[in-house]
Amino acid sequence: MTDTPVEEMSFEQAMAELEQVVGQLERGDVALEQSITLYERGAALKKRCEAKLKDAEEKVAAITLDTEGNPTGTKPVEGL
Repeated sequence: MTDTPVEEMSFEQAMAELEQVVGQLERGDVALEQSITLYERGAALKKRCEAKLKDAEEKVAAITLDTEGNPTGTKPVEGL
């Protein structure tokens, strides 16, 4: 686990750490208090990943295509 604030992580960083957290929890070899801390961190990492994926999805959805399927630019997306 890193000390990097979750809100500063890229999608890739958050996903990599989330995989570590899940691995630790699945092994079941951590104390209850540490399990709770790991679960909280995992929940925050999951939320970060979901937010980053939603942003990417909105950007992809904003790409406009011509009749041949070629990108022609982007249409405005509220909040981007």
